[in-house]
Parts: sequence; C-alpha cells; structure tokens
Amino acid sequence: MSARDKLVAGDVGYVIANMKSADEAKIGDTLTDNTHPCPEALPGYKEIQPMVYSGIYPIDASDYEALKTAMGKLQINDAAFTYMSESSIALGFGFRCGFLGLLHMEIIQERLRREFNMDVISTYPSVIYQVTKTNGEELIVDNPSFFPEQQTIAEVREPLVKVFIMIPGEYIGDIMSLVMEKRGEVTNTETIDDTRVMLSCLLPLAEILVDFNDRLKSCTRGYGSMDYEHAGYRPANMVKMEMMIAGDPIEAFATIVHRDKAEGYGRSLAARLKEVIPNQLFVVAIQACIGGKIIARESISAMRKDVTAKCYGGDISRKRKLLEKQKEGKKKMKAIGKVNIPQDAFIKVLKSGD
Repeated sequence: MSARDKLVAGDVGYVIANMKSADEAKIGDTLTDNTHPCPEALPGYKEIQPMVYSGIYPIDASDYEALKTAMGKLQINDAAFTYMSESSIALGFGFRCGFLGLLHMEIIQERLRREFNMDVISTYPSVIYQVTKTNGEELIVDNPSFFPEQQTIAEVREPLVKVFIMIPGEYIGDIMSLVMEKRGEVTNTETIDDTRVMLSCLLPLAEILVDFNDRLKSCTRGYGSMDYEHAGYRPANMVKMEMMIAGDPIEAFATIVHRDKAEGYGRSLAARLKEVIPNQLFVVAIQACIGGKIIARESISAMRKDVTAKCYGGDISRKRKLLEKQKEGKKKMKAIGKVNIPQDAFIKVLKSGD
C-alpha cells in the first residue's frame, strides 16, 4: 500500500472515517468532499426490500451482544440483510431479521454458526401482509403479534411470486398437483427439449417458504429446479391462529395462516406441543384458536401420585377418602395452577417445525 493524492478508475483505496458503528454507512453510499460537496447522491443504488422475515434468538441469553455485533458485520457485506431488536416472552431478547428468501435466510444462519460460532434458534419464517382495516387504515404486518383483531379487518393481501419450475416431462402431473395443493396455479407450460419442460406458476410466497423446494426435489428424484420473482399482492382469506396452553395464549407460536389450512396446521402444532411440554399435577389443555373459536385441541394428562400406597389392607373407605382428597386438590390446582413451559420446549417445537 502507498499514499496517493487521488484515486482513479481501477484503484482500490480506503477512507478512515469517524464512525462509531458499522450501520452508519451502507453499500452504495456516495463519498463526497466537505469543501466541494456533491449536490446529490449518484444514481443506481436503491434499498433492497426483504421478502421473508424471521426472528433469530441466541440459545444462551448471554450471547445477545455478541450476536448483535456479528449481525452488524454481516450487514456490511450483505446489503439485503436487515435486522432490528425485538423481545419474546418465550425466547428472550433477539432480532427480527429480513431476508430475500428462504435460501438467503439459511445462508445467514450458517454464516453466523461458522464465522462467528453463534448458536441460534430461528422462529417460523413469515412474509409481509398488507392489511386494510374497516376504518380505512392501512397496515404492513410482518409479525403475527401485530395482526389486528379479525372483526376490524376489511381486507388482507398476501404477497405472490412467479415461480419457474424446470422438470423432466414425466413428473409434470405430480408437480401440478403440488402447485394446486399450495394454493397456486400453472399459468404456462413450455417444452424445452425432448425430456424437459418448464412450468410458469403463480403461488403465494408464504406457501413456498418451508417445504416446497424439498417436496419438488422428492417428487422429481432430485432433477427438478426452481426460481422465483416477486409478483405483487392479492386479497386472501388470512387469519391469525394462536396457541393457548391452559387458557393462556403463547405469543411464540402465533402464526398467520390461510383459513382453509388453519385446522390442519393447528392439529399438527398441538400434537408437537403435547410431546414436549412436561406433565403437570393437573390436566393441561393445548388449544389452537382463531379469534374465540377453538379449531384443534390436545390434552396432557395429569401426573398422579399413589396416595393409597401406605394403606395396607383395611377398610376400602379409607382409600376412597384419600382418593377423594386428592381429587379435590387437583380441582383446586386446575383453578389456580400455571404451566411453566421450559425454554427447550420452544426450541424443540420450532426445530421440529422445519
């Protein structure tokens, strides 16, 4: 390296600036001289809007500051990655992160693990919904906790993507069934050569986030591939589904789903929660609900202490008295008891939801 009076095309240089944090400069910023300032920034750069949002939390709460520093460094060389602080009752302090797509999200998580040795858990990915309320107010919702009450909503619009799927010709029937299952439609079919075809489809972005690519690969034995681009918004019958445990709504498991698929998703989530929440001294109800309507339910049976173990023989009425006393205690516990959900239960459910 050598000092120069000026830089010309092809030179690589650096500027030492009095910046306190990495987020003060963005890729594409125009550098200008204070004595001869540039009247306006050079054209050609624009903010990249994220399409997928997910919460990223450190598994160990003491790693929060280290995770914040790591994300700041990642953002310097990846302008499409955005993050902001948020907190969750279940998972503690973390970040609400924006990505271009699910692949981008996986790359960021992998870089956090490999380059910065960060052990993180991510919440179920969500997309940006446009909501029009009955009073005319327009909302942008990227988090289920900000979704307004159902009776105040006039219209919900979900993001669409145009998906290009290239597959061998013999799998066209299976892929068309998959697209229809995901609430999509095939708009065009094009024959590439003797063996391959390309399908152009219109699909909701939320439907291709999690398992669409995996199922595409499974259906086509690995020969299928896909690409997608943003295609605007359209009205959809979306609802907020909450999970209630012993009557208390759990924010971490709230999600925005299509009304037709809410019941199936609620049943599967309730079944997974039943496996990971420990037994209590009373029966615990796990319920999926939309507004005030319960659409799925599982029950965790109560732990039962053998109160009659010390009764060796004797009159049966003594045993009955002990069992009745236990029954009354359980009834009281159910009225005032509270379920403590261990943090690893949240992590297990989110990981099994992959």
